[in-house]
Amino acid sequence: MGRLRRSRTHKGIKDISKKYRTRRRTKDLDQIQEDLKPENRERLARREEDPDLPGLGMHYCVECSKHFINDQSLKEHKRGKLHKRRIKLLKEPAYTLEEAEQAGGLTTDNGKGRSQPNIASSLLQKKKENDMRKESMALEQNPTTMLN
Repeated sequence: MGRLRRSRTHKGIKDISKKYRTRRRTKDLDQIQEDLKPENRERLARREEDPDLPGLGMHYCVECSKHFINDQSLKEHKRGKLHKRRIKLLKEPAYTLEEAEQAGGLTTDNGKGRSQPNIASSLLQKKKENDMRKESMALEQNPTTMLN
């Protein structure tokens, strides 16, 4: 049996892939929908030049939350499929906190919700229900004994 291979095994380096994944992350759709409101859109249009951003930060696509080098590349992007897909996604209403609570069952639509009733009172209620069942069964078997 030969030696185990130790070279060319870089696939397990997870921190590097996480670093690049978080670096490429764009804004979520609900954040972009906030940017599309008129007051926020005006603020984004009046940006100052930033030497760290592509094109000094002057050519920005609000819908895709992306900076471009020049005006021509921005126009090409707006004609493209990715931009049109993003616009279609942004036409849907934003995912709100109320929707998240409904999905988790925290609303009144699902009855009492997540609040637990008092254990002692629920035990007393079950005992009363059992007693009532026993009385009704006794009535069905002997209707004359309960009339006295």
